[in-house]
Amino acid sequence: MSTDPQTETLKVMIADDDDDFRAVVVAALRAEGHSTVEACDGQQLVEALERFRGGAPGLRPDVLITDVKMPKLSGFGVLESLRSARWNLAVVVVTALSHESIDVVARRLGAAEVLHKPFEPGALLAAVRNARGYALA
Repeated sequence: MSTDPQTETLKVMIADDDDDFRAVVVAALRAEGHSTVEACDGQQLVEALERFRGGAPGLRPDVLITDVKMPKLSGFGVLESLRSARWNLAVVVVTALSHESIDVVARRLGAAEVLHKPFEPGALLAAVRNARGYALA
């Protein structure tokens, strides 16, 4: 039996140092029935993933959303850490930076999707659904 990607419930982990922005993302995801785990920076996200590594399969997130510019560990640092640790996860990168090189670097590091702030909740939900089938290589 196949799952409809439009209605599939996902576990999404979000890393962004802007509390208000993170709250909006969480609200949009939860309104669609997805469960969320939050991190205030990239380092906290990577540490949380390490705790999930040995846990039950249901604890592992389906998709990560990470901001590019964060204290302690940037979104690019998150992508590099995931690749080094051989995590096979879909990643959506969000950024307020508008330079084309951001997209190029994010995709080169394995991001499935790149969204530029501000964006509509529908664009976020579509990016999460699209990323779901994509795994960090």
